[in-house]
Amino acid sequence: MAIPIPAQIRAGDTVKWRADASRDNLGNAVDSGTWTLTYYIRSNTAGEGVTVVGSAYGTGWEFTLSATDSATLAAGDYYWQAIATYGSESLTLGAGQLEVLAALSYSGAPGAYDGRTQAEIDLAAVQAAIRAIVSGQAKQYSIGGRSFTKLELSDLMERESRLKAEVKREQKAALIANGLGNPHNLFVRF
Repeated sequence: MAIPIPAQIRAGDTVKWRADASRDNLGNAVDSGTWTLTYYIRSNTAGEGVTVVGSAYGTGWEFTLSATDSATLAAGDYYWQAIATYGSESLTLGAGQLEVLAALSYSGAPGAYDGRTQAEIDLAAVQAAIRAIVSGQAKQYSIGGRSFTKLELSDLMERESRLKAEVKREQKAALIANGLGNPHNLFVRF
């Protein structure tokens, strides 16, 4: 059974989705007439998570994650598990991962927000380290939470090249996801 929970949600948004009825491994119906379906969404940080119980929608379920509940989720990766229960029986209908994006709304004075991906942040750090070595200033620096002492310029340039490629892949995926097409497609008209 494919569980259509969104792969990305924004903290502070109301999120709705539906799940179809399913069958257990013996072929018995698992539907909203007798079963309760609950999504458990958790991160790897203690205390971060929400529970969403489905309401009947046809033979399946409809879920609503309220804006209040989603606002409690910090930006990052979360894991979910959809568990159907009927009396003492419990059955996992699906599991996966989703990403929670930071809310950009604010009240009062806005705080700082860095919307760059980790690859973009690491690329900027590598480029800063290269500039520091070239100018003769750096003997020790930090990239992505790791400290380095006198790393070779060739190693940094290789890392920069890999990060540039990763950033380009992320940008391409973002364009496609936003409906702007693949920037590498070439169209020819005759």
